[in-house]
Amino acid sequence: MAIGVDSRWFRRYAPAGAVRRRLVCLPHAGGSAGFFHSWGRAAADGTLPSGLEILTVRYPGRQERLEEPAIDSVERLADEVTSALLPFTDTPLTLFGHSMGSSVGYEVALRLESAHGIRLDALVVSARKAPHQVTPKDTYLRGDEALLEEIRGIGGTDTALLDHPELRALVLPALRADFKAVGTYGPRPPVPVGCPVTGLVGDRDPRVTVADVRAWAAVAPAGFDLTVLPGDHFYLVQQREAVLRTLAAHLG
Repeated sequence: MAIGVDSRWFRRYAPAGAVRRRLVCLPHAGGSAGFFHSWGRAAADGTLPSGLEILTVRYPGRQERLEEPAIDSVERLADEVTSALLPFTDTPLTLFGHSMGSSVGYEVALRLESAHGIRLDALVVSARKAPHQVTPKDTYLRGDEALLEEIRGIGGTDTALLDHPELRALVLPALRADFKAVGTYGPRPPVPVGCPVTGLVGDRDPRVTVADVRAWAAVAPAGFDLTVLPGDHFYLVQQREAVLRTLAAHLG
């Protein structure tokens, strides 16, 4: 286990014994490390393999890092996460990203390989178009109400935060930064990663189709598989057990 490592970027869920592998979870736009809190318990109760440490990424501008400026670029987020991950690469490493987190995870995988010679065990992408098919959006340029309406439509963010004026003022800067990061991450050449890629998607996602996620195969010469589950963009909330079983099959 990486003892004494600065975990400002990660909330850590350590196993009872020695760490034999790690799962890194990257939240969606508007999300936080707390979104994956219940996954930390899954490693302890046997749903996920023993010896697994889970790291959930703490983006700046929210929760414990509320006073820090949010980062409005997928590439810059990936730079920072990559640097923070280096002390944790002493064990096999799998990245799971949901929505925006999938793009960040893909960019982290490329950086670990090209700059540090580190290849992931697997990259798991969820509810996100492949890098060569993402489409820029100008939602971040709109007024607060238009931005909030978009967020409500997607789901995944506590509506109490959006409806309470003081709380909304606290979370809006990070939300706008995230939507700028997503909105300016345009299509790019499908640079392959060296690890297998697994795609997950809800069958009723209004923004990301099964074909959109299947297109990740273009960056996965080491192998690609796809799991389609019932649900919308946040299918993984209702389908938590099925998602964890899918992960367990890759982490076992």
